[in-house]
Amino acid sequence: MTRIARLRLVLLLLALCGAALPGRAAAQEPTVVVLVRHAEKAAAGGQDPELSEAGTARAGALAEALADAGVDAVVTTHLRRTQLTAAPLMRELKLAPEVVQAGGPDHAKAVADAARRHAGNTVLVVGHSNTVPAIVTALGAGPMDELCDHEYSNLFVVVLRPGEEPSLLRTRYGAPDPAPTAPCARSMRQ
Repeated sequence: MTRIARLRLVLLLLALCGAALPGRAAAQEPTVVVLVRHAEKAAAGGQDPELSEAGTARAGALAEALADAGVDAVVTTHLRRTQLTAAPLMRELKLAPEVVQAGGPDHAKAVADAARRHAGNTVLVVGHSNTVPAIVTALGAGPMDELCDHEYSNLFVVVLRPGEEPSLLRTRYGAPDPAPTAPCARSMRQ
């Protein structure tokens, strides 16, 4: 079974786990939050670069991996790299992103709140190396370290069920991460 097929199966099982029981109200269905860091960014472009060729390929791999996952909403930052990472999936599903301004001490909480507003649905969140772990924590499934600068293939699934502790699954999608060219710089910002 390919990595994408396994990912689809895991996401489907998580989304269905407890959601399809007869007589359950929509508010009782789990909220599935899929979180990824933006794909590889271009070297040029200043503070708001587009995706590199590898990043464009990864964005396509994300769309393929989540095509049948039942994504109902997408949350990104205002920066192009997060929106471009989600763009192939959004085009396929005819969705527009809910944009949360990047930065500031309340960013992770604002994104977690945006995801929770889609109770009972599946939400894709595209963030940054330092924000994805903070958002996982804000959803109640952390704490986690920031991602290393070379890490792009991580995919986190947080399942929120009313009255239960959130569950967290970490998997990967797309091409493997490149080997680090320097020690893990966890202080990278976006």
